[in-house]
Amino acid sequence: MMSLEGKTIGVALTGSHCTIPEVLPQIEALIERGASVIPVLSYSVAHTDTRFGRAQDIRQKLEEMTGAEVIDTISKAEPIGPKRLLDCLVIAPCTGNTLSKLALGITDTPVLMAAKAQLRNGRALVIGIATNDGLSGSARNIATLLARKNVYFIPYGQDDPKGKPTSLVARMCDTERTIEEALAGKQVQPLLVEKWKD
Repeated sequence: MMSLEGKTIGVALTGSHCTIPEVLPQIEALIERGASVIPVLSYSVAHTDTRFGRAQDIRQKLEEMTGAEVIDTISKAEPIGPKRLLDCLVIAPCTGNTLSKLALGITDTPVLMAAKAQLRNGRALVIGIATNDGLSGSARNIATLLARKNVYFIPYGQDDPKGKPTSLVARMCDTERTIEEALAGKQVQPLLVEKWKD
């Protein structure tokens, strides 16, 4: 097991609001292993209240957990590049919308600016997908990013093959393992896993 002591890891949350509760324990686990965590929020997570929680509550919980101010604007995310702030950036959950923009090089949210800054430095970017069209409209974007240098995926699978046959969600409990491998320049394996239970 690679030491994460002294590593600075960005964790960026995008608008798969139902998946956010799976990500928060992973942040706690990283902190317990000695990593410093900097939270980054998409505009959706930063400003949208849903049945899964209020935006302000998510922000407050993240800042209390990490002891760091949330990055929630493009201007706040921009220094990640020139200051080389992060050893690794994790986007989890990563929606199909964010995934598609990342594949096309679009930078119009704090999360995408953080990702662009990270890749500019040749450092690890880890993606934990959560998208209802992973096996349809987003499939080409997943393929594009799988072939991109310094981009790694948390293992993922179908979360509801019968009800949502094109939906893919990362197995967030594999976040630590994926980060360790990404910091060593490797894609964790297996990449395709069983996510659902019948």
